[in-house]
Amino acid sequence: MAYVLSMAKKTAVITALVEGCSIRSTSRMTGVAKGTILRLLAEVGKACADYLNVTIRNVAAKRVQVDEIWNFCYAKQKNVTPQLWDRVGYAGDVWTFTAIDADTKLVISWAVGRRDAGCAADFLQDVAGRLSNRIQLTTDGHRMYLTAVPDAFGNQIDYAQLVKVYGNDPEGQQRYSPAQCLGTQRVEVIGNPDQAHISTSFVERQNLNMRMGMRRFTRLTNAFSKKIDNLIHSVALFHMHYNFARVHQTLRVTPAMEAGLSDHVWSIQEIVALACPTALSKSAA
Repeated sequence: MAYVLSMAKKTAVITALVEGCSIRSTSRMTGVAKGTILRLLAEVGKACADYLNVTIRNVAAKRVQVDEIWNFCYAKQKNVTPQLWDRVGYAGDVWTFTAIDADTKLVISWAVGRRDAGCAADFLQDVAGRLSNRIQLTTDGHRMYLTAVPDAFGNQIDYAQLVKVYGNDPEGQQRYSPAQCLGTQRVEVIGNPDQAHISTSFVERQNLNMRMGMRRFTRLTNAFSKKIDNLIHSVALFHMHYNFARVHQTLRVTPAMEAGLSDHVWSIQEIVALACPTALSKSAA
């Protein structure tokens, strides 16, 4: 007879994962096998993605910030060969796009893919479909957005880019941090964006949250994702926890509560129950 995890064990595993623990450390702390943890991650991650897709709709945001964050799957891009790609399915650079409401701090949408105009366009079309009104959008200065934003919003948007100007710092190019930033330029692209709100500060802070909250995003370790599906499940779980279960220090409520999408702070058990509803009812009994 196959061993079935109790709700308490599932909760312990998911709690460790959303707090930034690796699969191996989670296994050591909970006594649950790595394969079982990955299967639970897949079940809960898929359920979280489905729930977020259905729930985050008709968002009345005013100012939205978009950015993308780098990590890699299986191997860094310079080490990827066609044979490796055929063997593992996906390898190399991975970029995670996020769109955050500057007022409620709600992550409206996220997407995992390549850093190109095609992925950016698909992502921004998804963002546009979740909004209920005209917004002001700010991105970085990447050229892919100059095509992707009009494709998604047309001219029904106030859009600006915050372009960072970097110095020529050879040492910075060798580290994981960029060269020294000498300043920024606010470039109005579409409509009439408010200069005072042309910023990517909140979405860049969210990038830090992702680095700290998902072990797969930690640099210079062997905790990187070996399978792209596991990375996607981790990102879905992270954003479910961030939006619905993690109280924002400034707002004193969760982003979902601030945006009117939830009336309470979710527990880890409720997140697990998205994939295992019967387990929650049994534990309550």
